[in-house]
Amino acid sequence: MNYNVVSYAIYLVITISLTIWVARTLLNNGRIFLVDIFSGNQEMANSVNNLLQVGFYLINIGYALSVLTIYETLFDLQAMLEGLSVKVGTIILILGAMHFFNLFVLFKLRSKNQYQVK
Repeated sequence: MNYNVVSYAIYLVITISLTIWVARTLLNNGRIFLVDIFSGNQEMANSVNNLLQVGFYLINIGYALSVLTIYETLFDLQAMLEGLSVKVGTIILILGAMHFFNLFVLFKLRSKNQYQVK
């Protein structure tokens, strides 16, 4: 049995689910920072927050799809799980890095905004 197609399906379900979960978490919790950065302008904060979420989806799902291919044919469950662990692990690391990058940018913008207000 060729496990490649099964592996692709599992990989896509896990990757897209993780991306949606992280994006929603960032959307819900990042809004507070954006409202503060935009001096209480909730409409602007919501708009920027939604644009950030779309960009997050495009980058992460685009990357996940671009590295979908497993070049060797997988003939057993062990090889499939090993291939999936590398692929999903890489996506999780990228999602984590993007999360910390977003936090870094939000904190920098917030610090800059607070410095300008004083």
